[in-house]
Amino acid sequence: MSVDWAAIEGALGVPLPADYKELYEVFGGSIFSDSLYVLDFLGHDEDPAFDFLTRWRVSLPVDQDSKLGNVSAVEPYAIYAPGSKGLVEWGSTEWDDEYFWLIDAGRPGECPVLARSHDVGAWHRYDMSTSEFLYRVLADANFQPSGIAQYDLGTTFKPGSGDPFDGQPL
Repeated sequence: MSVDWAAIEGALGVPLPADYKELYEVFGGSIFSDSLYVLDFLGHDEDPAFDFLTRWRVSLPVDQDSKLGNVSAVEPYAIYAPGSKGLVEWGSTEWDDEYFWLIDAGRPGECPVLARSHDVGAWHRYDMSTSEFLYRVLADANFQPSGIAQYDLGTTFKPGSGDPFDGQPL
Protein backbone atom coordinates (compact mmCIF):
# COMPACT_ATOMS: atom_id res chain seq x y z
CA MET A 1 0.00 0.00 0.00
CA SER A 2 1.67 3.22 -1.14
CA VAL A 3 1.15 6.38 0.87
CA ASP A 4 2.32 9.90 0.05
CA TRP A 5 4.08 10.34 3.39
CA ALA A 6 5.65 13.63 2.25
CA ALA A 7 2.19 15.18 1.82
CA ILE A 8 0.92 13.89 5.17
CA GLU A 9 4.06 14.91 7.02
CA GLY A 10 3.99 18.24 5.18
CA ALA A 11 0.48 18.90 6.51
CA LEU A 12 1.61 18.02 10.03
CA GLY A 13 4.97 19.77 9.75
CA VAL A 14 6.80 16.82 11.36
CA PRO A 15 7.78 13.28 10.42
CA LEU A 16 5.65 10.39 11.64
CA PRO A 17 7.28 7.41 13.38
CA ALA A 18 9.20 5.33 10.82
CA ASP A 19 8.08 2.00 12.32
CA TYR A 20 4.45 3.08 12.08
CA LYS A 21 4.82 4.01 8.42
CA GLU A 22 6.19 0.52 7.76
CA LEU A 23 3.36 -1.05 9.74
CA TYR A 24 0.80 1.01 7.84
CA GLU A 25 2.30 0.14 4.46
CA VAL A 26 1.66 -3.53 5.31
CA PHE A 27 -1.69 -3.34 7.09
CA GLY A 28 -3.22 0.01 6.11
CA GLY A 29 -6.18 1.40 8.01
CA SER A 30 -7.46 -1.73 9.67
CA ILE A 31 -9.23 -3.49 12.50
CA PHE A 32 -7.40 -5.86 14.82
CA SER A 33 -9.18 -8.40 17.05
CA ASP A 34 -12.52 -6.95 15.90
CA SER A 35 -12.06 -4.05 18.29
CA LEU A 36 -8.87 -1.99 17.71
CA TYR A 37 -9.08 0.51 14.85
CA VAL A 38 -6.04 2.01 13.12
CA LEU A 39 -6.92 5.23 11.28
CA ASP A 40 -6.70 5.32 7.49
CA PHE A 41 -4.15 7.64 5.83
CA LEU A 42 -5.51 7.13 2.33
CA GLY A 43 -9.10 8.20 2.94
CA HIS A 44 -10.53 4.87 1.74
CA ASP A 45 -12.95 4.57 4.60
CA GLU A 46 -16.35 6.04 3.81
CA ASP A 47 -16.59 7.33 7.38
CA PRO A 48 -14.38 10.43 7.78
CA ALA A 49 -14.14 9.62 11.49
CA PHE A 50 -11.60 6.94 10.50
CA ASP A 51 -9.59 9.12 8.10
CA PHE A 52 -6.35 10.24 9.78
CA LEU A 53 -5.95 13.74 8.29
CA THR A 54 -9.67 14.56 8.37
CA ARG A 55 -9.94 13.53 12.00
CA TRP A 56 -6.84 15.54 12.94
CA ARG A 57 -8.00 18.65 11.02
CA VAL A 58 -11.46 18.51 12.62
CA SER A 59 -10.01 18.07 16.10
CA LEU A 60 -7.88 21.24 15.88
CA PRO A 61 -10.68 23.85 16.07
CA VAL A 62 -12.79 21.84 18.53
CA ASP A 63 -9.93 21.07 20.93
CA GLN A 64 -10.98 23.99 23.06
CA ASP A 65 -14.72 24.49 23.24
CA SER A 66 -15.34 28.12 24.14
CA LYS A 67 -18.47 27.08 26.07
CA LEU A 68 -16.25 25.22 28.53
CA GLY A 69 -13.60 27.94 28.83
CA ASN A 70 -10.01 26.84 28.37
CA VAL A 71 -10.67 23.13 28.83
CA SER A 72 -9.16 20.82 26.24
CA ALA A 73 -10.72 17.48 25.27
CA VAL A 74 -7.26 15.99 25.80
CA GLU A 75 -6.34 17.75 29.09
CA PRO A 76 -3.65 18.30 30.26
CA TYR A 77 -2.45 18.20 26.64
CA ALA A 78 -3.68 19.92 23.50
CA ILE A 79 -4.23 18.67 19.98
CA TYR A 80 -1.05 19.06 17.94
CA ALA A 81 -0.90 22.13 15.70
CA PRO A 82 1.99 22.51 13.22
CA GLY A 83 5.04 23.97 14.92
CA SER A 84 3.85 23.15 18.43
CA LYS A 85 3.59 20.24 20.85
CA GLY A 86 0.45 18.14 21.21
CA LEU A 87 -1.45 14.97 20.49
CA VAL A 88 -2.35 13.29 17.21
CA GLU A 89 -4.71 10.31 17.39
CA TRP A 90 -3.78 7.23 15.35
CA GLY A 91 -6.03 4.53 16.80
CA SER A 92 -8.85 3.60 19.15
CA THR A 93 -10.88 0.67 20.42
CA GLU A 94 -14.58 -0.07 20.44
CA TRP A 95 -14.48 0.64 24.19
CA ASP A 96 -13.41 4.25 23.55
CA ASP A 97 -9.76 3.70 24.43
CA GLU A 98 -7.73 6.23 22.47
CA TYR A 99 -4.15 6.02 21.19
CA PHE A 100 -2.16 9.14 20.36
CA TRP A 101 1.36 10.24 19.57
CA LEU A 102 2.78 13.09 21.60
CA ILE A 103 4.39 15.14 18.85
CA ASP A 104 6.80 17.98 19.54
CA ALA A 105 7.86 20.00 16.48
CA GLY A 106 11.01 20.94 18.39
CA ARG A 107 11.95 17.25 18.73
CA PRO A 108 11.01 15.66 15.40
CA GLY A 109 11.17 11.88 15.30
CA GLU A 110 10.37 11.44 19.00
CA CYS A 111 6.77 10.29 19.25
CA PRO A 112 5.92 8.51 22.50
CA VAL A 113 2.53 6.83 22.58
CA LEU A 114 -0.06 8.22 24.97
CA ALA A 115 -3.15 6.18 25.73
CA ARG A 116 -6.24 6.69 27.79
CA SER A 117 -9.13 4.48 28.63
CA HIS A 118 -12.46 6.11 29.29
CA ASP A 119 -13.24 3.73 32.15
CA VAL A 120 -9.94 4.64 33.85
CA GLY A 121 -9.55 8.17 32.47
CA ALA A 122 -5.87 8.76 33.22
CA TRP A 123 -3.22 9.19 30.54
CA HIS A 124 -0.50 6.56 30.24
CA ARG A 125 2.76 7.28 28.45
CA TYR A 126 4.64 4.53 26.63
CA ASP A 127 8.18 5.26 25.53
CA MET A 128 8.23 2.53 22.90
CA SER A 129 7.64 2.26 19.19
CA THR A 130 4.10 2.32 17.89
CA SER A 131 4.43 -1.23 16.53
CA GLU A 132 5.66 -2.53 19.92
CA PHE A 133 2.76 -0.77 21.64
CA LEU A 134 0.27 -2.26 19.18
CA TYR A 135 1.77 -5.73 19.63
CA ARG A 136 1.59 -5.47 23.43
CA VAL A 137 -2.00 -4.21 23.35
CA LEU A 138 -3.01 -7.20 21.21
CA ALA A 139 -0.84 -9.97 22.67
CA ASP A 140 0.16 -9.17 26.25
CA ALA A 141 -2.64 -9.87 28.75
CA ASN A 142 -0.60 -8.12 31.45
CA PHE A 143 -0.20 -4.87 29.48
CA GLN A 144 -2.56 -2.86 31.63
CA PRO A 145 -4.52 -0.71 31.46
CA SER A 146 -4.09 -0.45 27.67
CA GLY A 147 -4.08 -4.10 26.64
CA ILE A 148 -7.03 -5.97 25.17
CA ALA A 149 -5.41 -9.43 25.13
CA GLN A 150 -6.96 -10.09 28.55
CA TYR A 151 -10.36 -10.37 26.85
CA ASP A 152 -9.17 -13.33 24.76
CA LEU A 153 -10.65 -11.94 21.53
CA GLY A 154 -8.13 -13.74 19.37
CA THR A 155 -5.72 -11.87 17.15
CA THR A 156 -7.60 -11.23 13.94
CA PHE A 157 -7.10 -8.70 11.21
CA LYS A 158 -9.54 -7.03 8.83
CA PRO A 159 -8.34 -4.50 6.28
CA GLY A 160 -10.23 -1.22 6.25
CA SER A 161 -12.77 -0.45 3.55
CA GLY A 162 -11.36 0.38 0.15
CA ASP A 163 -8.79 -2.38 0.55
CA PRO A 164 -8.59 -5.04 -2.17
CA PHE A 165 -9.92 -7.53 0.40
CA ASP A 166 -12.89 -5.19 0.95
CA GLY A 167 -12.95 -5.55 4.72
CA GLN A 168 -13.10 -9.35 4.74
CA PRO A 169 -11.12 -11.33 7.32
CA LEU A 170 -7.89 -12.85 6.09
